Amino acid sequence: MSAASSIQPEAPWAAGLRGARANLVPGLILQAFALTLVLAYYYHAPTRELCGKLAVFRTEQGFLYSLVATSFFGGMLPCLYLKLTPATRNRYNLKQNLWLIAFWAYKGIEIDLWYRLLGRFVGTGTDFKTVVIKMVLDQFVVCPLFFVPVTVIVYTWCESRFDTAALVADLRTPGWYRRRVPSMLISNLGVWLPTVCIIYSLPGTLQLPLFNLVLCFFTLLLAHISRVEKTPTAQTASTS
Repeated sequence: MSAASSIQPEAPWAAGLRGARANLVPGLILQAFALTLVLAYYYHAPTRELCGKLAVFRTEQGFLYSLVATSFFGGMLPCLYLKLTPATRNRYNLKQNLWLIAFWAYKGIEIDLWYRLLGRFVGTGTDFKTVVIKMVLDQFVVCPLFFVPVTVIVYTWCESRFDTAALVADLRTPGWYRRRVPSMLISNLGVWLPTVCIIYSLPGTLQLPLFNLVLCFFTLLLAHISRVEKTPTAQTASTS
């Protein structure tokens, strides 16, 4: 969709609450899925052993793992799902699909750096205080200031089939942040606020793999919703 056509008559906060209600059931499913994995890691020896092997592999591969895994789970699988679903088959062309895959490759490195930064300055512990501090910095500082605005811009540009002039005009229109960002923040807060707490309760080497698994299910579930709503919500939430 173009930047102009994406303007809705309802207030951004109302749009955000509407999105949050639409995401409620998928969000609860994702949180239960993530929590089950974390509990299995701590209380199920075979799962802990398997996760240990994954952590070693993830450490050995470094940023290459971040790039490939996140582009696959956040970009390639959702694009494939949309292409194989008749109702959304023509939503993205090849150029748009490649752009989204490349964007999520970049996001993989970005999120990896963010987790490493938190580990260095906040700590690598999984205690309650450390998890809460990381969650607050993630959801209430970096997301509204950087992660979500950048992702909104990228998806707006992609949905408009790379109409740069329309995107620039929208950005120059007064109140761009108020019109575009709050609705996305609110609609996704209910999903990712509990989820990042679960993610941060794991050791640092396992945080990105869990993020990617949640990202995959999140984009696939919301891709179905987006067939009706025709918005970029399906993937913009996975910014933390």
